[in-house]
Amino acid sequence: MSETPKRVTPVSLRKMKESRSPIVMMTAYDFPSAELLDRAGVDVILVGDSLGTVIQGKKTTLSVTLDEMIYHTELVARAAKRALVVADLPFPYAQLGPADAVRACAEILKQSNAGAVKIEGGEKRADVVRAVTDAGIPVMGHCGLMPQEIRKLGCYKVQRDEDALRRDLAAIQENGAFAVVLECVPREISRRLTAELAIPTIGIGAGAGCDGQVLVFHDLLGYHLPEEKAPKHARAYADLGSVITGAVQRYADEVRNGQFPSDENSF
Repeated sequence: MSETPKRVTPVSLRKMKESRSPIVMMTAYDFPSAELLDRAGVDVILVGDSLGTVIQGKKTTLSVTLDEMIYHTELVARAAKRALVVADLPFPYAQLGPADAVRACAEILKQSNAGAVKIEGGEKRADVVRAVTDAGIPVMGHCGLMPQEIRKLGCYKVQRDEDALRRDLAAIQENGAFAVVLECVPREISRRLTAELAIPTIGIGAGAGCDGQVLVFHDLLGYHLPEEKAPKHARAYADLGSVITGAVQRYADEVRNGQFPSDENSF
């Protein structure tokens, strides 16, 4: 009889930072993807509101709804046996204030069985982080580039204001966040800030000095049109776009020339 794998928790991640064991985090948006990531030993599976751009083909994450986040998170959480499942709090619940954020985060955990939520924003979202953690809901922060503020930023760009980042990180740590994603921050700044924090940092486009790294499932696997390139901060470890396109083209050819189905594929 196989043993049930030991579940990763927010406390586990803190211990990983203390022991200098790098944290492996990836996004997933459905059951089979999460099942594969969990089996491969990923520590944290993030159900990101990036599903708006990655899955829905939209330009930003802003239109992703709470119901959509709950739906995708429930699929992922049902598959994960070991990994900590973290769900993004979609726009605009954190921006509306603590009461709305607590209600939305509670619905995510209640309906999906996620282990934690991720909230974008630093110093100005400290009251939201405190309210959600006081409600017994674990919070992962998100500082640096914040995609939910794209309308204000105007474009996705590297965040270089070290003093502002330091204030943001200190505020969310002091208000109960158990870890924080650092997005698009120069590597030397990330390294210094990571050394100053008691909670783990998980980088995306933030260099090797963070306590862990996160990549989007589709970027890592090259799961897009063959002519498309992964973002600068990502690395493609496979070329599924070409594999899928080639397989479907072979199937189509065999259907059209009568090779499929063969007698072996028929009852």
